[in-house]
Amino acid sequence: MRPHSLEVTAFGAFAGTVNVDFDDLSQGGLFLLHGETGAGKSTLLDALGFALYGRVPGDRGVVKRLRSDHAGASERTSVRLEVTIGDRRLRITRTPEQTRPKVRGEGTTTEPAKVLLEERCDTGKGATGWDAVSTRVGEADQEINDRLGMTADQFFQVILLPQGEFARFLRAPSDERVVLLERLFGTDRFRDVEQWLAERRRTTGQAVESQREAITRRVELIAQIADVEPPTALPDAIWAGDLTETAIAAVDIAVRTVAERGVELEAARGAAEATRA
Repeated sequence: MRPHSLEVTAFGAFAGTVNVDFDDLSQGGLFLLHGETGAGKSTLLDALGFALYGRVPGDRGVVKRLRSDHAGASERTSVRLEVTIGDRRLRITRTPEQTRPKVRGEGTTTEPAKVLLEERCDTGKGATGWDAVSTRVGEADQEINDRLGMTADQFFQVILLPQGEFARFLRAPSDERVVLLERLFGTDRFRDVEQWLAERRRTTGQAVESQREAITRRVELIAQIADVEPPTALPDAIWAGDLTETAIAAVDIAVRTVAERGVELEAARGAAEATRA
C-alpha cells in the first residue's frame, strides 16, 4: 500500500480543510510526522484509518465523535484518500454519520455514513479519470479489505498501531499473532512449499514401502528355493554373500555328483556291452 494524498475536512483537530501530499513528502525518502501536542498528528493517522476502514484505532474509534468541535455547522466532515494498493490506484471518499442543519426549515437532520470508492482509469490520449467502483459502505469496505489483505483490527495492530497498544499485540495469543504475521509478511508460499514437501514425503514413502514389500516377497521365494531361513529384515550384504556361497557350494556338489554319475553310467554301459559279446 502506498498513500499518495490525504484531504481532511472538519475532521478531528482540523476545523477546515487540510491536504497532505505524501508523494511530495516521500521524494526525500523517509519523513517524520511531528508537531506540538494537539497539532493534529493523530488526526492525520485517524483520517488514514477512517478512509480505509470507516473507523479509527484505539480508544478514539468512535466514528460519531470524529467531527471537529471547531467546524462550522454547515461544514461537512469528510476524508479523501488517494492510495495505490497492489496494482490499482484508488480514491476513497468517506463521510461519517453526522448532524447538519436542515436544508428546508429549522432544526437539524442526521446524515448516514457515506463512501465513494473510485479507481483511476485511462480516458485516452494519455489522460486519466476516475471510475466509480462502489457507493455502498459494506461493498466498498469488503473491496478495500480484500485488496489490503487484512482486517481493520490487524491493520491497526501492525500498521497504524495506536499509542499504548503494542503491549496488547505482544500479549495476544500466539495463534492470533501467527495468523497476523503470516498475512503481513506473505508467508503463505512457505506453507505451500511445506505442504508440497509433506505430500512428496507421503507419496515417496508409499513407493518405498511398495518396493520393500516386493523385495521381501522375492527374498522369501529365494530362501525357499535355497532351503534356508529367510532374514527377519530386509537382506543385507552378509546374508546375500552367505547365500551366494551356499549356492556356489551346491553347484559344486551338483557338478561332482553329475560327473560321478557319468562315470558310473559309462562303467555300466561297458559292462553291458561285454556281457553281450
